[in-house]
Amino acid sequence: MTTQTLSAEQPASWKDYLELCKPNVVALMLLTSLIGMLLAQYSLPSWEVLILGNLGIGFMAASAAVINHVVDRRIDLFMSRTRNRPVAKGRVDALSALLFSAFLGLTGMAILVVFANELTAWLTLASLIGYALVYTLYLKRATPQNIVIGGLAGAAPPLLGWVAVTGHIEADALLLVLIIFAWTPPHFWALAIHRKEEYAAVGIPMLPVTHGEAYTKLHILLYTLILVAITVFPYLTGMSGEIYLVSAMLLGARFIHWAIRMIQGNYKHAAIKTFKYSITYLMLLFVALLVDHFTKPMLAVL
Repeated sequence: MTTQTLSAEQPASWKDYLELCKPNVVALMLLTSLIGMLLAQYSLPSWEVLILGNLGIGFMAASAAVINHVVDRRIDLFMSRTRNRPVAKGRVDALSALLFSAFLGLTGMAILVVFANELTAWLTLASLIGYALVYTLYLKRATPQNIVIGGLAGAAPPLLGWVAVTGHIEADALLLVLIIFAWTPPHFWALAIHRKEEYAAVGIPMLPVTHGEAYTKLHILLYTLILVAITVFPYLTGMSGEIYLVSAMLLGARFIHWAIRMIQGNYKHAAIKTFKYSITYLMLLFVALLVDHFTKPMLAVL
């Protein structure tokens, strides 16, 4: 990889700092965190926990995202998806970004300690360290299993939301983590196939780069099958009912369909379409959990 000089094209704006936070990624995390809060009990949590708890989690997730921008600023220049990022282009210098990250992280930690509980704050900090330091600094460049091992940090939000409400860790909350943990590899490997040449150019050992596309597509299918099997557990444990089960099976069947189309190789842009569907899949799966959760008491009365 050649060296490219970073130079500011224009002064930083508030939009640049917002982009550093990866708002789309954080929004998906907050959706799962919010649903974790709502699933923790049948009554609504207090507004302090519901609003300020998610705000604290969001701030700390954004803090980790900013660190990712700083660490990856060199390789970001060589990838079309990331080459215009504020730190990569020099609109925000690395020191300013790190100070911004520290502000977000400390503010988020303080909010969680005051308005949620210390356990939530420490678990969120562990998630931040897992993503920003363990994954971004080490795993991403060390092994093609980077996203499998590092995916645990990204799977934490529903647990964080749950603990913010209850103050302790429960098996059902860990089951939500397990679902996202199994979802992460097929989700990200589909994108890695689509961006294979770019990852290869910057020396990131993503699975399609080190083991080829056929091997990766097979593992996407295998992980998708594992994911669909895991999504049955909330029904088997009594956490959810038939509404969720039917939704999970229909959504899972569509995910398997996309994984098979990738292997067949006769559908244009199957990898990126699988990636996009995986995001829709996770959102609808958790919404189904939520709908089932609040309709179950009504159905029990009927």
